[in-house]
Amino acid sequence: MHTGTTITTLSQLNEAPVGEATEHLLAVCHSRRWADRVVAGRPYRDADQLADTASSLLGELAWADIAEALSAHPRIGDRVSGSTSSAQWSRAEQSGVADESRAALIDANRRYEETFGHVFLIRASGRDSAQILAELERRLGNDVAAEREDVRGQLAEITAGRLRGEFA
Repeated sequence: MHTGTTITTLSQLNEAPVGEATEHLLAVCHSRRWADRVVAGRPYRDADQLADTASSLLGELAWADIAEALSAHPRIGDRVSGSTSSAQWSRAEQSGVADESRAALIDANRRYEETFGHVFLIRASGRDSAQILAELERRLGNDVAAEREDVRGQLAEITAGRLRGEFA
């Protein structure tokens, strides 16, 4: 049985007390309702089942729950500090953002936040600065409903990637 140590394996996540498992998952995706629902679905047989379930549950959340998750994401291009799991993931995911692109990203982020009222969210892993900036500019043309669907999809990709990476 899990005894309060750091969760590093899927077995530990499956066996952890509800509160501990929930807190661990909040570092992956900062939506309390999402984390509660993922924990309620335990046990998971493998990382793919966990990631698929987690992504599916994101599709069922109210926008307020998605906004809660967004509140924990740094702006794309920001230099993330700290030693938390979330900070480490953000640094790794944004490793393709070049310093020379930061000014353009900061400007586009400002316009995006003025338009939509929240941080721009994108799965940055595997994308370079030019691809991220092009997607940000494209999404500035979205209406609110279309952008919320894009955000939800990106959050699902980020979350699934983190879970697969952590528990594969």
